[in-house]
Amino acid sequence: MAAGYPPSDVSPVAATEALPDLDSLRLLVLVGDLGSIGAAAGAAGISQPSASKRIRLLEHSLGVALLDRDRQGSRLTDHGRTITDWARAVVGAAHTLVVGARALRSDARSRLATAASQTVAEYLFPHWLATLSHRDRQLSVSLRVLNSAGVIELVRDHAVELGFIESPGVPRDLASRVVAVDRLVVVVGPSHPWARRRRALVMTDLASALLVVREGGSGTRATLERAIGPLPEGHLELDSNAAVKIVVAGGRGAAVLSTLAVAGELADGRLVEVPVDADALDLRRQLRAVWPRGQRLIGAAAEFLAIT
Repeated sequence: MAAGYPPSDVSPVAATEALPDLDSLRLLVLVGDLGSIGAAAGAAGISQPSASKRIRLLEHSLGVALLDRDRQGSRLTDHGRTITDWARAVVGAAHTLVVGARALRSDARSRLATAASQTVAEYLFPHWLATLSHRDRQLSVSLRVLNSAGVIELVRDHAVELGFIESPGVPRDLASRVVAVDRLVVVVGPSHPWARRRRALVMTDLASALLVVREGGSGTRATLERAIGPLPEGHLELDSNAAVKIVVAGGRGAAVLSTLAVAGELADGRLVEVPVDADALDLRRQLRAVWPRGQRLIGAAAEFLAIT
Protein backbone atom coordinates (compact mmCIF):
# COMPACT_ATOMS: atom_id res chain seq x y z
CA MET A 1 0.00 0.00 0.00
CA ALA A 2 1.36 3.45 -0.91
CA ALA A 3 2.43 5.58 2.04
CA GLY A 4 0.00 8.33 3.01
CA TYR A 5 -3.10 6.67 1.52
CA PRO A 6 -5.89 5.21 3.67
CA PRO A 7 -6.49 1.46 3.70
CA SER A 8 -8.85 0.27 0.98
CA ASP A 9 -11.57 -0.49 3.52
CA VAL A 10 -11.65 3.15 4.76
CA SER A 11 -14.23 5.27 2.94
CA PRO A 12 -13.10 8.63 1.49
CA VAL A 13 -15.56 10.43 3.74
CA ALA A 14 -14.21 8.75 6.88
CA ALA A 15 -10.64 9.50 5.80
CA THR A 16 -11.53 13.15 5.24
CA GLU A 17 -13.20 13.46 8.65
CA ALA A 18 -10.06 12.08 10.30
CA LEU A 19 -7.82 14.76 8.81
CA PRO A 20 -6.60 17.53 11.12
CA ASP A 21 -7.71 21.12 10.62
CA LEU A 22 -5.46 22.94 8.14
CA ASP A 23 -5.45 26.19 10.13
CA SER A 24 -4.28 24.28 13.20
CA LEU A 25 -1.45 22.73 11.19
CA ARG A 26 -0.48 26.18 9.95
CA LEU A 27 -0.47 27.41 13.55
CA LEU A 28 1.77 24.52 14.60
CA VAL A 29 4.23 25.44 11.85
CA LEU A 30 4.25 29.03 13.15
CA VAL A 31 5.03 27.75 16.66
CA GLY A 32 7.97 25.82 15.24
CA ASP A 33 9.20 28.81 13.23
CA LEU A 34 8.70 31.51 15.88
CA GLY A 35 9.44 29.52 19.04
CA SER A 36 6.32 30.20 21.10
CA ILE A 37 2.52 30.03 21.08
CA GLY A 38 2.30 33.76 21.81
CA ALA A 39 4.39 34.71 18.78
CA ALA A 40 2.51 32.22 16.60
CA ALA A 41 -0.83 33.62 17.77
CA GLY A 42 0.26 37.15 16.88
CA ALA A 43 1.37 36.08 13.41
CA ALA A 44 -1.91 34.24 12.87
CA GLY A 45 -3.97 37.20 14.07
CA ILE A 46 -5.67 35.36 16.94
CA SER A 47 -5.45 35.54 20.74
CA GLN A 48 -2.99 33.38 22.67
CA PRO A 49 -5.78 31.47 24.51
CA SER A 50 -7.35 30.65 21.13
CA ALA A 51 -4.02 29.45 19.82
CA SER A 52 -3.46 27.26 22.88
CA LYS A 53 -6.93 25.76 22.49
CA ARG A 54 -6.29 24.93 18.83
CA ILE A 55 -3.03 23.19 19.63
CA ARG A 56 -4.68 21.13 22.38
CA LEU A 57 -7.45 20.09 19.98
CA LEU A 58 -4.79 19.15 17.44
CA GLU A 59 -2.97 17.06 20.03
CA HIS A 60 -6.23 15.32 20.89
CA SER A 61 -7.00 14.71 17.22
CA LEU A 62 -3.56 13.24 16.50
CA GLY A 63 -3.17 11.46 19.85
CA VAL A 64 0.33 12.89 20.27
CA ALA A 65 1.73 15.49 22.68
CA LEU A 66 3.10 18.30 20.58
CA LEU A 67 4.24 20.78 23.24
CA ASP A 68 5.99 20.67 26.59
CA ARG A 69 4.35 23.29 28.77
CA ASP A 70 5.92 24.78 31.90
CA ARG A 71 6.27 28.13 33.64
CA GLN A 72 8.87 29.27 31.13
CA GLY A 73 6.52 28.69 28.20
CA SER A 74 5.87 25.95 25.65
CA ARG A 75 8.35 24.04 23.48
CA LEU A 76 7.86 21.44 20.79
CA THR A 77 8.34 17.87 21.94
CA ASP A 78 10.43 15.50 19.85
CA HIS A 79 7.24 14.12 18.35
CA GLY A 80 6.04 17.68 17.95
CA ARG A 81 9.09 18.60 15.86
CA THR A 82 8.55 15.60 13.60
CA ILE A 83 4.88 16.35 13.12
CA THR A 84 5.67 20.02 12.54
CA ASP A 85 7.95 19.03 9.65
CA TRP A 86 5.15 16.89 8.22
CA ALA A 87 2.67 19.72 8.78
CA ARG A 88 4.97 22.10 6.93
CA ALA A 89 4.73 19.86 3.85
CA VAL A 90 0.93 19.70 4.14
CA VAL A 91 0.58 23.47 4.54
CA GLY A 92 2.96 24.03 1.61
CA ALA A 93 0.96 21.64 -0.56
CA ALA A 94 -2.30 23.41 0.38
CA HIS A 95 -0.75 26.76 -0.55
CA THR A 96 0.33 25.32 -3.90
CA LEU A 97 -3.22 24.07 -4.46
CA VAL A 98 -4.75 27.47 -3.73
CA VAL A 99 -2.24 29.40 -5.86
CA GLY A 100 -2.60 26.92 -8.70
CA ALA A 101 -6.37 27.10 -8.62
CA ARG A 102 -6.17 30.89 -8.67
CA ALA A 103 -3.87 30.77 -11.68
CA LEU A 104 -6.23 28.44 -13.51
CA ARG A 105 -9.15 30.66 -12.62
CA SER A 106 -7.12 33.65 -13.81
CA ASP A 107 -6.50 31.98 -17.18
CA ALA A 108 -10.19 31.26 -17.58
CA ARG A 109 -11.57 34.53 -16.21
CA SER A 110 -9.08 37.33 -16.44
CA ARG A 111 -8.20 37.31 -20.12
CA LEU A 112 -11.03 38.51 -22.28
CA ALA A 113 -10.46 39.17 -25.98
CA THR A 114 -12.88 41.68 -27.46
CA ALA A 115 -13.35 43.73 -30.61
CA ALA A 116 -15.39 46.87 -31.12
CA SER A 117 -16.36 49.24 -33.89
CA GLN A 118 -14.75 52.67 -33.77
CA THR A 119 -17.57 54.61 -32.14
CA VAL A 120 -18.06 52.02 -29.40
CA ALA A 121 -14.32 51.67 -28.83
CA GLU A 122 -13.66 55.39 -28.62
CA TYR A 123 -16.65 56.62 -26.64
CA LEU A 124 -18.15 53.73 -24.63
CA PHE A 125 -15.37 51.24 -23.98
CA PRO A 126 -13.31 53.57 -21.73
CA HIS A 127 -16.29 53.99 -19.39
CA TRP A 128 -16.89 50.23 -19.28
CA LEU A 129 -13.24 49.60 -18.44
CA ALA A 130 -13.33 52.23 -15.69
CA THR A 131 -16.36 50.52 -14.15
CA LEU A 132 -14.66 47.15 -14.47
CA SER A 133 -11.49 48.36 -12.75
CA HIS A 134 -13.50 49.11 -9.60
CA ARG A 135 -15.09 45.65 -9.59
CA ASP A 136 -12.33 43.28 -10.66
CA ARG A 137 -8.75 44.48 -10.92
CA GLN A 138 -7.58 41.03 -12.04
CA LEU A 139 -9.69 40.98 -15.19
CA SER A 140 -7.62 41.99 -18.21
CA VAL A 141 -9.46 42.97 -21.39
CA SER A 142 -7.80 43.18 -24.80
CA LEU A 143 -9.50 45.25 -27.50
CA ARG A 144 -9.20 45.28 -31.27
CA VAL A 145 -10.73 48.27 -33.06
CA LEU A 146 -12.25 47.73 -36.52
CA ASN A 147 -15.42 48.63 -38.33
CA SER A 148 -18.56 46.59 -37.63
CA ALA A 149 -17.98 44.19 -40.52
CA GLY A 150 -14.48 43.44 -39.25
CA VAL A 151 -15.76 42.84 -35.72
CA ILE A 152 -18.33 40.37 -37.02
CA GLU A 153 -15.65 38.40 -38.86
CA LEU A 154 -13.48 38.17 -35.75
CA VAL A 155 -16.42 36.89 -33.72
CA ARG A 156 -17.29 34.32 -36.39
CA ASP A 157 -13.67 33.13 -36.49
CA HIS A 158 -13.60 32.85 -32.67
CA ALA A 159 -10.64 35.24 -32.65
CA VAL A 160 -12.44 37.22 -29.93
CA GLU A 161 -15.04 36.14 -27.38
CA LEU A 162 -17.18 39.24 -27.53
CA GLY A 163 -17.74 41.89 -30.18
CA PHE A 164 -19.47 45.27 -30.20
CA ILE A 165 -21.03 46.64 -33.38
CA GLU A 166 -23.07 49.61 -34.51
CA SER A 167 -24.49 48.32 -37.78
CA PRO A 168 -28.32 48.25 -38.02
CA GLY A 169 -28.56 44.51 -38.65
CA VAL A 170 -27.09 41.47 -36.89
CA PRO A 171 -26.23 38.32 -38.88
CA ARG A 172 -28.44 35.34 -38.06
CA ASP A 173 -25.49 33.23 -36.93
CA LEU A 174 -24.72 35.65 -34.09
CA ALA A 175 -26.51 36.25 -30.81
CA SER A 176 -26.74 39.83 -29.64
CA ARG A 177 -27.76 42.16 -26.85
CA VAL A 178 -28.38 45.91 -27.00
CA VAL A 179 -25.82 47.81 -24.91
CA ALA A 180 -26.75 51.37 -25.89
CA VAL A 181 -29.03 53.42 -28.12
CA ASP A 182 -27.35 55.95 -30.37
CA ARG A 183 -28.44 58.67 -32.78
CA LEU A 184 -26.68 59.98 -35.86
CA VAL A 185 -26.67 63.68 -36.61
CA VAL A 186 -25.88 65.70 -39.72
CA VAL A 187 -22.90 68.00 -39.15
CA VAL A 188 -21.11 70.61 -41.24
CA GLY A 189 -18.30 73.09 -40.74
CA PRO A 190 -19.12 76.67 -39.65
CA SER A 191 -18.46 77.96 -43.18
CA HIS A 192 -20.84 75.50 -44.89
CA PRO A 193 -24.14 76.98 -46.20
CA TRP A 194 -26.10 74.50 -44.05
CA ALA A 195 -24.53 75.91 -40.89
CA ARG A 196 -27.13 78.71 -40.96
CA ARG A 197 -30.00 76.52 -42.19
CA ARG A 198 -33.18 76.55 -40.11
CA ARG A 199 -35.40 74.33 -42.24
CA ALA A 200 -35.06 70.66 -41.34
CA LEU A 201 -33.32 68.39 -43.82
CA VAL A 202 -35.21 65.61 -45.57
CA MET A 203 -33.99 62.58 -47.47
CA THR A 204 -33.68 64.36 -50.81
CA ASP A 205 -31.41 67.00 -49.27
CA LEU A 206 -28.89 64.38 -48.18
CA ALA A 207 -29.27 62.35 -51.36
CA SER A 208 -28.14 65.32 -53.44
CA ALA A 209 -25.46 66.72 -51.13
CA LEU A 210 -21.70 66.29 -51.10
CA LEU A 211 -21.32 63.81 -48.26
CA VAL A 212 -18.19 62.75 -46.43
CA VAL A 213 -18.83 59.21 -45.28
CA ARG A 214 -17.19 56.26 -43.57
CA GLU A 215 -15.90 53.25 -45.50
CA GLY A 216 -17.98 50.25 -46.53
CA GLY A 217 -18.48 47.88 -43.60
CA SER A 218 -18.85 50.73 -41.12
CA GLY A 219 -21.96 50.65 -38.95
CA THR A 220 -22.30 54.42 -39.28
CA ARG A 221 -22.34 54.14 -43.05
CA ALA A 222 -24.79 51.23 -42.98
CA THR A 223 -27.19 53.27 -40.84
CA LEU A 224 -26.94 56.20 -43.25
CA GLU A 225 -27.59 53.97 -46.28
CA ARG A 226 -30.59 52.44 -44.53
CA ALA A 227 -32.00 55.95 -44.05
CA ILE A 228 -31.38 57.49 -47.48
CA GLY A 229 -30.66 54.57 -49.82
CA PRO A 230 -27.70 54.63 -52.25
CA LEU A 231 -25.17 57.33 -51.53
CA PRO A 232 -25.03 60.33 -53.89
CA GLU A 233 -22.44 60.45 -56.65
CA GLY A 234 -19.19 62.13 -55.75
CA HIS A 235 -19.24 61.31 -52.03
CA LEU A 236 -15.90 61.27 -50.23
CA GLU A 237 -15.09 58.07 -48.32
CA LEU A 238 -12.74 57.97 -45.31
CA ASP A 239 -11.91 55.19 -42.86
CA SER A 240 -12.21 56.90 -39.47
CA ASN A 241 -14.50 59.28 -37.59
CA ALA A 242 -11.55 61.57 -36.92
CA ALA A 243 -10.70 61.92 -40.61
CA VAL A 244 -14.32 62.63 -41.52
CA LYS A 245 -14.59 65.33 -38.86
CA ILE A 246 -11.39 67.07 -39.96
CA VAL A 247 -12.51 67.28 -43.59
CA VAL A 248 -16.02 68.48 -42.72
CA ALA A 249 -14.79 71.03 -40.17
CA GLY A 250 -12.72 72.53 -42.96
CA GLY A 251 -15.90 73.34 -44.87
CA ARG A 252 -15.99 70.49 -47.39
CA GLY A 253 -19.27 68.62 -47.46
CA ALA A 254 -21.56 67.31 -44.76
CA ALA A 255 -21.25 64.19 -42.60
CA VAL A 256 -23.63 61.96 -40.72
CA LEU A 257 -21.96 60.76 -37.52
CA SER A 258 -22.84 59.54 -34.06
CA THR A 259 -23.70 62.13 -31.42
CA LEU A 260 -21.05 60.38 -29.31
CA ALA A 261 -18.39 61.09 -31.92
CA VAL A 262 -19.16 64.79 -32.46
CA ALA A 263 -20.15 66.00 -28.97
CA GLY A 264 -16.82 67.75 -28.38
CA GLU A 265 -16.75 69.48 -31.77
CA LEU A 266 -20.34 70.65 -31.41
CA ALA A 267 -19.60 72.04 -27.98
CA ASP A 268 -16.61 74.11 -29.09
CA GLY A 269 -18.07 75.20 -32.44
CA ARG A 270 -15.79 73.31 -34.79
CA LEU A 271 -18.88 71.57 -36.17
CA VAL A 272 -22.50 72.65 -36.44
CA GLU A 273 -25.50 70.31 -36.22
CA VAL A 274 -28.05 70.71 -38.99
CA PRO A 275 -31.70 70.07 -38.06
CA VAL A 276 -33.26 66.93 -39.56
CA ASP A 277 -36.90 66.02 -40.14
CA ALA A 278 -37.13 63.05 -37.76
CA ASP A 279 -40.25 61.75 -39.49
CA ALA A 280 -38.49 61.68 -42.85
CA LEU A 281 -35.08 60.51 -41.71
CA ASP A 282 -34.69 57.83 -39.04
CA LEU A 283 -31.09 58.09 -37.88
CA ARG A 284 -31.45 56.17 -34.65
CA ARG A 285 -29.59 52.91 -34.10
CA GLN A 286 -28.84 50.30 -31.46
CA LEU A 287 -25.31 49.44 -30.43
CA ARG A 288 -24.98 45.73 -29.73
CA ALA A 289 -22.73 43.14 -28.20
CA VAL A 290 -22.45 40.04 -30.40
CA TRP A 291 -21.17 36.50 -29.93
CA PRO A 292 -21.66 33.15 -31.72
CA ARG A 293 -25.24 31.94 -31.58
CA GLY A 294 -25.68 28.88 -29.38
CA GLN A 295 -22.65 29.75 -27.25
CA ARG A 296 -23.48 30.64 -23.65
CA LEU A 297 -21.38 33.46 -22.26
CA ILE A 298 -19.62 32.53 -19.01
CA GLY A 299 -16.76 33.82 -16.90
CA ALA A 300 -15.06 37.02 -18.03
CA ALA A 301 -17.30 37.50 -21.08
CA ALA A 302 -20.46 37.32 -18.99
CA GLU A 303 -18.97 39.58 -16.32
CA PHE A 304 -17.94 42.20 -18.84
CA LEU A 305 -21.25 42.13 -20.69
CA ALA A 306 -23.07 42.65 -17.39
CA ILE A 307 -21.46 46.08 -16.90
CA THR A 308 -22.14 47.41 -20.40
